[in-house]
Amino acid sequence: MKKNILLLFTLAFVVNSSAQEKPKASRNASGDLIGIAHKQDFIQEPYSKWFVKNYDSYRPDEKSISKLKRKLKDVQIKAFVATWCHLSKKDIPHTFKILEHAGFDFDNIEFITLNRGKTTPDTLQKDFNIKSVPTFIFYKKGKEIGRYIEYPEQNLEKDFLTIVSGKKYKQKKTK
Repeated sequence: MKKNILLLFTLAFVVNSSAQEKPKASRNASGDLIGIAHKQDFIQEPYSKWFVKNYDSYRPDEKSISKLKRKLKDVQIKAFVATWCHLSKKDIPHTFKILEHAGFDFDNIEFITLNRGKTTPDTLQKDFNIKSVPTFIFYKKGKEIGRYIEYPEQNLEKDFLTIVSGKKYKQKKTK
């Protein structure tokens, strides 16, 4: 009887754990990273060629970072990016560096890497109206407070700061 109860608890734990797992990023036939990605995915070949170079060379505006640090406390971010996109190849490593300097909790950001059709096999982009990459969607208390899409008005950290400060953000026209 005790063995059956233990087996039942073990089975319930395994089923519950696997049900809560999110799909991880994987490489598609074109070599693009697709799905939910983390920094360790970007620092592996072939993505590390552009990630490391752009990460190491970027010098964030520390004045903006200092202000951003205070404003990011209750913010969640969904980042829709693509490893085939030249803008994402710049903004992904820059975003990591900005958020690291700001002491951001990376449990509060989700990088969703999309294919060339701007989708994933698991339709992770569904309901987010993603037309361009990169797109960063900022949330506070579950409510969307703004989007950064493709091109900065000033630079990434200043645009992020404008959005999380609740100021009017004028998105630069996409090209």
